[in-house]
Amino acid sequence: MLRWIFFLALFGMIDLYAFQAFKTVVKNNWLLILYWCITVFVIGNFVFHYYGFNRSDGFTQAHAYAFGLLIALLIPKMVLLVIMFGEDVFRVPQAIYRYFTEGDTAKGNYFANRRQFLSKVALGIAAIPLASIIYGMYRGKYNYKVLKYTLSFEDLPEAFDGYKITQISDIHSGSFDNIDKVNYGVDLINLQQSDVILFTGDIVNNSADELKPYVETFSKLKAKDGLFSVLGNHDYGDYISWASKEAKAQNLKDLKDYQKQIGFDLLLNDSRYIEKNGERIALVGVENWGAGGFKKAGDLKKASQHIAKEDFKILMSHDPSHWEREVIHDDYHYHLTFSGHTHGMQFGIEIPGWFKWSPVKWRYKYWAGIYKEMGQYINVNRGFGYLAFPGRVGIWPEITVIELKKAVKEV
Repeated sequence: MLRWIFFLALFGMIDLYAFQAFKTVVKNNWLLILYWCITVFVIGNFVFHYYGFNRSDGFTQAHAYAFGLLIALLIPKMVLLVIMFGEDVFRVPQAIYRYFTEGDTAKGNYFANRRQFLSKVALGIAAIPLASIIYGMYRGKYNYKVLKYTLSFEDLPEAFDGYKITQISDIHSGSFDNIDKVNYGVDLINLQQSDVILFTGDIVNNSADELKPYVETFSKLKAKDGLFSVLGNHDYGDYISWASKEAKAQNLKDLKDYQKQIGFDLLLNDSRYIEKNGERIALVGVENWGAGGFKKAGDLKKASQHIAKEDFKILMSHDPSHWEREVIHDDYHYHLTFSGHTHGMQFGIEIPGWFKWSPVKWRYKYWAGIYKEMGQYINVNRGFGYLAFPGRVGIWPEITVIELKKAVKEV
């Protein structure tokens, strides 16, 4: 209860400043009433869905939208708070000075009036994150982007020169609310006409039942050399309560069965060879391994036990912290690793090829795109779906296409 009192008090303080800016510019009483109606509705809706909320009971789309609307309301108001409070840094000392120098001549009104120009500027600036968040919830979450890279390797088998790989990750099917948009995303994947499709985990939020309505949709995925997948931390059903251990085990079995129906060859600490014109590359898939309290079911040694050290190796591992902590230091030398997990936090600023930033960089060193360390590459996919916040702002859902090239050895 105390945390809710604190939450409402904090929001009240933020609104104290936000409303001052609004009423300085807007004089229509109906618009002022509308301001409070929207505020009360959004806060009330959030409290209704989250009071007594326990993550183990499951996270619904209603929870997601309650959270999303709160963020859409809170961030712009925090912008107003910063600007209006900044003005008060000057207004308060002026008021104190007038109190001691003007006395009764000021007739008790020692504060200078809010400057309308500054309020207009503040509202204009606050409108930017508001519009961005609303767009992210309405359109951004399905604003699929195809990101293409070419990576060269001296020891790539000749037969695989020009080999194309499409990676998708973090589908989170339980979050989807528009099957037509998901179908569009699947068509866009197939349009790349890659040789193989790799999925790097988190096909659901919690339960295998979330995937059932989308089995037919994802069954449309096609690639000449097949579809391969691994599990992510959300796929094990660890974040919700189950009636019994048997029910949880059955859920994981059902999820594996659904993946098989789609056409995925699920690699559970296992490997496969992809052969072409008498040459081959090794594809290795580990179960989830994540630093910072995440499940560590991945076993790199077990997954690679049937391949040779000299093979050209591609690894699928859901969490990029695995690459940082174990993979790049392994003497097997995994040429290219595919990961996901971070979603790029679904929020950030990105100008492709020039600049990218997201708060998630403070949690993950490798959080989006291509990185190279110790002669090995990783691609961290930003995710196909979304989780918790029902949208994406600046960090769009991603379909990665990587073409492998045979590099000429330097003499």
